Amino acid sequence: MNSVVHSAGPIHLGLDVSKDKIAVGILRWGEQVPDTEMLFNDEASVRRLIDRFPDRGQLRVCYEAGPTGFGLHRLLRSMGVACDVIAPALIPKAPGDRVKTDRRDCRRLARLHRAGELVAIRVPSEAEEAVRDLCRARAAVVGDRTRIRHRVSKFLLRHDRVWRETAWTVKHEQWLLGQRFDEPALRATYAHYRAMLTAREAELAAVEADLAHWYTHGPFTDAVARLAAYRGVAYVGALTIASEVGDWRRFPAARTFMGFTGLVPSEYSSGQAVRRGHITKAGNTHLRTQLIESAWAYQHHPNLGVTLRRRQEHVDAATVARSWSAQQRLSGRFRRLNARKTSRSIVAVAIARELAGFLWAEMTAA
Repeated sequence: MNSVVHSAGPIHLGLDVSKDKIAVGILRWGEQVPDTEMLFNDEASVRRLIDRFPDRGQLRVCYEAGPTGFGLHRLLRSMGVACDVIAPALIPKAPGDRVKTDRRDCRRLARLHRAGELVAIRVPSEAEEAVRDLCRARAAVVGDRTRIRHRVSKFLLRHDRVWRETAWTVKHEQWLLGQRFDEPALRATYAHYRAMLTAREAELAAVEADLAHWYTHGPFTDAVARLAAYRGVAYVGALTIASEVGDWRRFPAARTFMGFTGLVPSEYSSGQAVRRGHITKAGNTHLRTQLIESAWAYQHHPNLGVTLRRRQEHVDAATVARSWSAQQRLSGRFRRLNARKTSRSIVAVAIARELAGFLWAEMTAA
């Protein structure tokens, strides 16, 4: 289709984007069935598509968030075209729909976008996305290190080398260094595992050194200082949370933000029956993981240690007061829940949910 498109009202374009191609659903004003066509996924093809519409102000474009990132969104916005990036998990889908093709997907996106049934995500700036990717690189290295630690532990267990105290401490490291094997193959295996672990530790130190610059520079400086005033939220955790959330004020209430983290219970209720299950795990995995990790700090009694006091030196008194109030509330609740629940992990998730509410209140306070 190469003809110039004229319209008396908004034209909705639903894009199904993959690495090599874009399926385009074009829903014109007053029509019910979108036209479809295929484009190669490059800037020149996208520009040719948009140039066919005399009035770019009439265009309403949307596509699903995915592995291709936000380059297409930024290109369209630079061309003066309104574009929404859609949350894939929140796209309505009929229970009986068992056919999925690129052409069907782009037509559905165009129809739902015109009907106002799609939820757009916030697109970060290039600077925000860059810092967020660096935080995610650290998370990937931490995950790799954890897997290698498990391999070391299981290897030693298979050969009756059992450590019965807290693992991965200085004392544990001394014990690991003292392990000896008679078989040459076992010595080589253990040496390789230790080398892999050493490499991951070095990589993690390098990433964290790069991250340290962004605690006090870049788009999240104020947010990092305020978030790090809370117990369990060190600077690296504060930067991770800030970069994953971006604009806190897009959440109108703490409950909305808790839902975004995926820490709220799932619910299947009808009539008089109310059934709640495990947490939804919807939304942002990186944010949820960091909040749960931070929540474990509240298993202890309220306390202002040297490290936390140092982090609170550069924030105002109101933030310090809110931090102390949160610590008193969450520490007490952790102990009460721990006395009733059989799983401490469930307790940590519940505390992480409340911590999310406190952090939202902090970041939206005037």
